[in-house]
Amino acid sequence: MLTKADVIQAALQNGFEDVGFTTADPFHSQKEYLASHQEEYGWTEAVGLQLLSGTNPRNVMPKAKSIIVLLEVYFRESFPHAMESHFGRCYIDDDRITRDGLTQRIKAFRSFLRSNGIDSKVPMHLPHRPAAMRAGLGTLGKNCLFYASRVACNSSWNLPVTVVVDHAFEPDESTMEMGCPDWCRNACIAACPTRALRGNGKLDPRRCVSFLSYFGSGITPKDMREAMGMYVYGCDRCQNVCPRNAAWLSKELHPNQRALKRAGDFGLPKLLHMDKSFFETRIWPHMFYISYQDIWRWKMNVARVMGNSLEPDYVDDLVRAFEENTDERVLGMIAWALGKLGGKKTKTALERFSAQAQGLVLDEINAAQDMIA
Repeated sequence: MLTKADVIQAALQNGFEDVGFTTADPFHSQKEYLASHQEEYGWTEAVGLQLLSGTNPRNVMPKAKSIIVLLEVYFRESFPHAMESHFGRCYIDDDRITRDGLTQRIKAFRSFLRSNGIDSKVPMHLPHRPAAMRAGLGTLGKNCLFYASRVACNSSWNLPVTVVVDHAFEPDESTMEMGCPDWCRNACIAACPTRALRGNGKLDPRRCVSFLSYFGSGITPKDMREAMGMYVYGCDRCQNVCPRNAAWLSKELHPNQRALKRAGDFGLPKLLHMDKSFFETRIWPHMFYISYQDIWRWKMNVARVMGNSLEPDYVDDLVRAFEENTDERVLGMIAWALGKLGGKKTKTALERFSAQAQGLVLDEINAAQDMIA
């Protein structure tokens, strides 16, 4: 009969840093929280995340008896600085589409279980952080992220992978608690530029920079543009300032070769001018929350970042992009970015664009001209 020790050994052999066990009982408190906060989380059902259904593992596997939680450290190697500056680290080497890294190791682990007569499912909508805490692997942070207790210097740079199985394992002792030190003066909450973090492990996802970068509707609100800073896709602000992450951030890590090979594709000018072929072959396989139908989001985000960079060298790219695009959300953000950068060349371009602009675009051009004035 397969033992917990056997499972732990197989998990470690497949490259996972830690492993824990919990029951397949429903996550009642998670369901209650989601149900009572539909104003903040109702959008998740609309985009197909099915978080409410995921609170009951038996909706995934009717004969579920246990959950094995595998802990993956996604920041085990360093990423190019230019990528870390503009993209959340958890997305830089994400293989859920290419299936050439973590996916293969999960597949090998499930094959091990299957060879021992255990069926398994790996649902993405199960509450993986609560599952990891219930499995004794770590605690919660005030930034709503999961912090490991035994690996990666107890940091939050990890991804709990939940494996629902039809075999009963003795559950580990729960560590379902807030683990932030008493002396921390809410560094993550203070650092959150859009005030998405509410304290006590609560979050308004609609104000989160990550959400705004790939799920937000319409042109980014003016009061959020500077606050979103230099992030094109995702955000690590609350993790970068967290004292619980300081030890790991101070380490000299080996470079991630996969990310190094792709870094050139993610330069801001390339993203601003990319066509369908470039997007679908070089960008979407790695950062896939935005489809080609919504490529305007990418270009709008890049224009915003160029404006926040205060780098005059981007003026030519922004002017060219204004002439290339027709989407008013992209054009409006380009106008805003040009207003931020200012200068004679920018002023001339905005005057030329305003001659044929209307609606939202004209409003943004007028506001940009006011910024320059």
